[in-house]
Amino acid sequence: METPPWRARLRTEDELLEQLNDQAEQARRRRATALKEGADDLGSVYALAKELGLSWTAVAHAIKKYTTA
Repeated sequence: METPPWRARLRTEDELLEQLNDQAEQARRRRATALKEGADDLGSVYALAKELGLSWTAVAHAIKKYTTA
């Protein structure tokens, strides 16, 4: 089996990276929505962060960044 030229391989890998970036962005948005729901359920971002063992600033940042706009 012959290996495709490097330009074709590079183009294929760039397309794959773009798809993976899109999927990661979608996952970050879904995660932020779940975090927001968790904060609503537990009463605060701080309570959610404590429950998850995360810093409240990281949780608040994810919610703000990925659930707006």
